[in-house]
Amino acid sequence: MSKFKGGLFLKVVLAIACGALLGIVAPEWVVRILKTFNVLFAQLLKFIIPLLILGLVTPAIANVGRGAGKMLLSVLVIAYCSTICAGFFTHVSVSGLFPHYLTPGELSTDIMSAKEFTPYFDIKIPPVCDILTALVLSFMIGVGIIFTGSSALKKAFDEFGAIIKLTIGKVIIPLLPWYIFSMICEMSAKGVISVILGAGFKIILTGVVLSVIYLIIQYCIAGAIAGKNPFKCLWNMMPAYLTAFSVCSSSAVIPVTSECTRKNGVCDDIVNFTIPLCSTVHMCGSTIKLAASAIAVAYLSGIDLPFGVYASFVMMQGIAAVAAPGVMGGVLMASVGLLESIMGFSPEQTALVMTLYLALDGYGPACNVTGDGAIALVIEKFFGTKQPKIINR
Repeated sequence: MSKFKGGLFLKVVLAIACGALLGIVAPEWVVRILKTFNVLFAQLLKFIIPLLILGLVTPAIANVGRGAGKMLLSVLVIAYCSTICAGFFTHVSVSGLFPHYLTPGELSTDIMSAKEFTPYFDIKIPPVCDILTALVLSFMIGVGIIFTGSSALKKAFDEFGAIIKLTIGKVIIPLLPWYIFSMICEMSAKGVISVILGAGFKIILTGVVLSVIYLIIQYCIAGAIAGKNPFKCLWNMMPAYLTAFSVCSSSAVIPVTSECTRKNGVCDDIVNFTIPLCSTVHMCGSTIKLAASAIAVAYLSGIDLPFGVYASFVMMQGIAAVAAPGVMGGVLMASVGLLESIMGFSPEQTALVMTLYLALDGYGPACNVTGDGAIALVIEKFFGTKQPKIINR
């Protein structure tokens, strides 16, 4: 699988297919070996997530700077509100949809533990700090760097962030398909794989439809504020949507997104300021994808998910995902710890969320970058005559 050149999406699909087939015929000792890898990798994830937040979110906040004043604050507030509203929109939508085609408790604890495979050994790797501590510390240090202008501390966290990106890119992301492979193989051996695959297609399709509907809502609001035809503006953004869908990245599509936004009549100053910044802070599509997958897993597992707990998850996830576009799979990596720390998911349930999230990765970034164009329309309306100091990112 490491030599397979089809990209992360195809590797995940291959991992799911191979894991499902192997689990049917594999002897118990093979499944236990894979279970051992699964447990060790889960420990590695728990260790790396707080460091990822410290290494990526802190420099991202520090890099925002104070140069653009009200315009900067406006972009940040609109982007964050859009991101968390996407999470609440998903909750309201799937709460009415999932009962029609998903069966609650199909993956309950009793069913999942009916046939257990124990790892040969288990090594604990305690994280440096918990997720919430890392988030608060990142925010405190990032804001502190902005106001003190500490170049030494900023450089240190920039370099630390580079190390974290290297670790994610060279270790975590390449091993993710193997992690999914081991998890799917175990579920296949337990006899619950048909539930996973059957429900997975419905969950992914639901996420795609919800992301498109959310984009229409965004552009209707932005069009009403800017006084422009929302559907024409949305159509102009289609090249950015399709490109992001293909490359599965918000940051990589910045040139295309910028060009599409200019077609909607947004001036160069606003485009050059808003689009790069939104590619870092606006995660509406990724939030829809993650929220739909998490709610579905909770529903299938028979977990009671109070709205207050879910609201805490969405609001913290919006902060955790700030710097995620800088790393492939970054939104998922930055948010996975919150699934366990806030929503109380087990490692197996978290792995299942990761599988659903990665099974069709492109529609999240596609929604993100297309939504960036809607924010640019609003900023153009209120700041189009201003000449802000452009932030170089």
